[in-house]
Amino acid sequence: MNLRRLGAIVLKELRQLRRDRLTFAMIVGIPIMQLILFGYAINMDVRGLHAAVLDQADTARSREVVAEFGASQVLDYRYQLANPQQLDQLLREGSISAALVVPPDFEARLQRRDRPPLQLVVDGSDQVVQASARQLAAYPLPGWPNLTGVQVVNLYNPERLAPLNTVPGLIGVILTMTMVLFTAIALVRERERGNMELLITTPVSPWELTLGKVLPFVGIGLVQVTVILLVGLWLFEVPVRGSLLELYGAALVFILASLTLGVFISTLARSQFQAMQMAFFTFLPQILLSGFMFPFAGMPKVAQWIAEILPLTHFLRLTRGIMLRGAGLADLWLELVVLVVFTLVMLTVAVMRVHKRLD
Repeated sequence: MNLRRLGAIVLKELRQLRRDRLTFAMIVGIPIMQLILFGYAINMDVRGLHAAVLDQADTARSREVVAEFGASQVLDYRYQLANPQQLDQLLREGSISAALVVPPDFEARLQRRDRPPLQLVVDGSDQVVQASARQLAAYPLPGWPNLTGVQVVNLYNPERLAPLNTVPGLIGVILTMTMVLFTAIALVRERERGNMELLITTPVSPWELTLGKVLPFVGIGLVQVTVILLVGLWLFEVPVRGSLLELYGAALVFILASLTLGVFISTLARSQFQAMQMAFFTFLPQILLSGFMFPFAGMPKVAQWIAEILPLTHFLRLTRGIMLRGAGLADLWLELVVLVVFTLVMLTVAVMRVHKRLD
């Protein structure tokens, strides 16, 4: 082995890497992003769960114990409820993750100590919320030695089965990985083979070209949704408690959002390898910040704001709401609107960039 020739090849590769600014940015950017996400945004110590209070006793001591639980900072009281029907509606539409319920005979239960004096009703469609509820039920309240045995009522997943939480989320994760990556690579491959130059000579408009490249993948995405639902039902008995048609409608919008993101990436990448790098760069924050793997409520506000821009965050709320809580799109309309807006913005930007290439 000639070390001089070897050194010349190494030097040539380093110079080529320096000229490839996108690859160099990925080499530096991905470790920095991982460090920031895991060191700053990801926090397993859950705080600030959106919660409601249903104080049916309405006594001085009941109000005091409600305030004590609020001081734990695990619950963030957003609603003061008047009846259980309001509680069911807020949980179904995902406005709250937990509710502290004080029964009418709160004082008598404290004296007799034969039944739990409080109920903590939690949204069982989120596994992180379940764990936080168990932690909060054992929370020691100063000055309340008689307050023991807080009853945790786990709605939508009373047996605490992990697949019921993971399978609805996996629909979004799998669609994110496949739709974005497939679209970005497919369009860049067309350009590398020279097919894009052939299309330039035809009277195809940028909108027709972009939509024509995207629409075939819609069918692939819907097939993937069907496969996941069937396997989830067959192997793990994961139900669809809401409307199956509405679930497919939400999936269709999310597929379009993911595809337009892939088209946008294809307008930036110069090679298939760069397209893969950029697609991975978008996977990481979506999977980590969406609430699929780590508690959304435990993230800093800045990380939550970023997560609200990401389509996977809203699709997870849609799938868990429809499949596990029996909610409808009318209950989750805001999540659907965000996905539609994201799709329109990304599609417009991608078409504008395609138009520049055609010109």
